[in-house]
Amino acid sequence: MRHVMVVGGTLPDWADLTDQQWSDRVDELGVVAASANVAWLTLRPYEPGYEPDGERIELAAWHRQVGGCCVIVDPSGDGRQRFADAMGRLDPAVEVNEVSVAAALYEPADSEPDLVVVLGPSTQLPPSLVWELAYAELVFIPVRWRELCGRHLLAAMDDFAGRRRRFGGLDE
Repeated sequence: MRHVMVVGGTLPDWADLTDQQWSDRVDELGVVAASANVAWLTLRPYEPGYEPDGERIELAAWHRQVGGCCVIVDPSGDGRQRFADAMGRLDPAVEVNEVSVAAALYEPADSEPDLVVVLGPSTQLPPSLVWELAYAELVFIPVRWRELCGRHLLAAMDDFAGRRRRFGGLDE
């Protein structure tokens, strides 16, 4: 497994974390991912967030190397807008195909996620996932964003390790 994505919380939940809490969370999850030889760990909110007055919350994307894993904090909770933004970043000289779109969507990661860990019920898919639903394996964990810790990520990766991937195909 090369790339894992964790989807959970809203932007208001994310904005409630202090810089130190973010640093601790990124370090803890990055260490767990690195110990499983995961090159990329992306954290993304479940959905976009709004202030009580209806204004959209804007947070900056950033990434940090933790051991052998690059942890990407991607605050774009609207999958359709993220897709549109990625298409706008494509060089007009580059052919639009799965490879070029995936590269624009996941930069700086160099691959699509193998595993998407969704914090919440399995009865509802996050609107932040548009492209990822095609081939990534999904693991749902019934924990809130504030409760997420390394053991949850480890349990999700263990679940993934026991699966037979079909890459969108059907069981025979």
